[in-house]
Formats: sequence, structure tokens, C-alpha cells
Amino acid sequence: MNKNISTLLLLIGIIFLTFFVFRIMSTKEGMTNGGENNSFSSSNGVAGGSANYSANIKANVIKMQDTLLISKYRTDYENTILNLDDLVNNLMLTTVLNIDQENPQIGLEKLVKLSESKLALNNVMKFVDSK
Repeated sequence: MNKNISTLLLLIGIIFLTFFVFRIMSTKEGMTNGGENNSFSSSNGVAGGSANYSANIKANVIKMQDTLLISKYRTDYENTILNLDDLVNNLMLTTVLNIDQENPQIGLEKLVKLSESKLALNNVMKFVDSK
């Protein structure tokens, strides 16, 4: 009787393991693109697939808007952006004060990247204000 139970448990374990392995593996059945590497397939928005592609993008935008709830948390987002802007300003000042006189190129490149991040923050603020 004990041997029958252990055999049954072993069989259930093997079935579970097999199910788990096949569940993890990503397999596709059928022919997806005919074996060609076509960069103009309808899945990327070219030709007949452009309407579906656009609809998928719009669905993703709506999903993100539902997640962010900009109208509800506008002040929190604006405060975060302003605080990040202050952080970037302080980092820029620190970078200017610590530029190596022998090799200023590295510090200046860092300053340019920080300046670009300020522009990005301004664009995000305009986006939040427009919603």
C-alpha cells in the first residue's frame, strides 16, 4: 500500500514538472511570418497593419493614463518635478565647482547632460500642465 502511494505521488510530481516545463517554454504554433525576416510586416504598423498598430498604441496610452491619474495627483507630480529640477540645479553647480582644470572635457560633458535633463523636466512639466 505504501509503495502504491509513493508511486502515485511520483507520477503526480512528474506530471506537475512536465506541465511546469511546458508552461515556461514560449512556443508558437503555426507559421508566423513564413520564415522571412521582413521589416515591413503588418505587425509593425506598415500597410494593412497600421490601423491595428495605432489602436494598440492608443490602448497602451489609455492604460498608462489610467495608472497615472494625472488629474488627481497633479500637485504631487508637479512637486516631484520641481524637486528634481532643484536637484539638477545643485548637481550642475557642484559639477561647475569641481571641473578638473587639467581635463575640463569630462566635467563639461556632465554639465551638458544635466542641462539636457533640465530640458526634459521642463517638457514633462508642460505635459502634466496640459492634462
